[in-house]
Amino acid sequence: MGLIAITRSVSESIDRCELTHAARTPIDVERARVQHRAYESCLASLGCEVRRIPEDDRYPDAVFIEDTAIVLDELAILTRPGAESRRGEVEAVAEMLRACRTVASIDEPATLDGGDVLQLDRVLYAGHSLRTTSRGIDNLRELVAPHGYRVEAVTVDGCLHLKSAVTRVSGDALLMNRAWVPAATFGEWRIIDVDPSEPAAANALRIGDSVVFPEELTRTRRRLEAEGIDVRPVPASELAKAEGGVTCCSLIVRLD
Repeated sequence: MGLIAITRSVSESIDRCELTHAARTPIDVERARVQHRAYESCLASLGCEVRRIPEDDRYPDAVFIEDTAIVLDELAILTRPGAESRRGEVEAVAEMLRACRTVASIDEPATLDGGDVLQLDRVLYAGHSLRTTSRGIDNLRELVAPHGYRVEAVTVDGCLHLKSAVTRVSGDALLMNRAWVPAATFGEWRIIDVDPSEPAAANALRIGDSVVFPEELTRTRRRLEAEGIDVRPVPASELAKAEGGVTCCSLIVRLD
């Protein structure tokens, strides 16, 4: 089975990104681009064919391509981002996805960010956040039910997206900040807690049996490695200033 990683280059305008919880600090655009290329190289080393969409300076947040779509084996769902400034990002992503998936869309006035959707096998956990509405979650449920998926709504508090608070890191384990999401929602899944000094460390990208993870978050990384997880560290400090994580910067498409 092949993997495609769709990415988008860092916009010159990223300093004008949307911020919800983080204080605005200067972003070094060239350094962010170097770090993003290292991220793409890591994805390639894990077997992904990287397909990059060029930057578009009209959209400061466009590098965070995950928010524009949810890609399942059966279809891709184009989102309607909760930040109005980001809605124009979807068009270029749709063009790329139509080459490999049937495409559906979240309808106005619903909003839903891809970063609020965590797929755990046939269950999609959807975060009810500042960017994703109940109507957006209901719309998602309607679109995926014919394909055998269940959608469970999750309350998100204190962070931007559900995947800021929890991601999958192995066949049976989740990496989580329990202060931001209720652990009981996830039933029998084993929980690995982030280090208390690194509250933003729950965002990890699982590719096969490996996990792409910010190199700066060393304490939580050691916790993952102690669990026998193959961690692939990447530099992520500049995009973190824009509330971005490692899942945010790609859409992973599985090919038969």
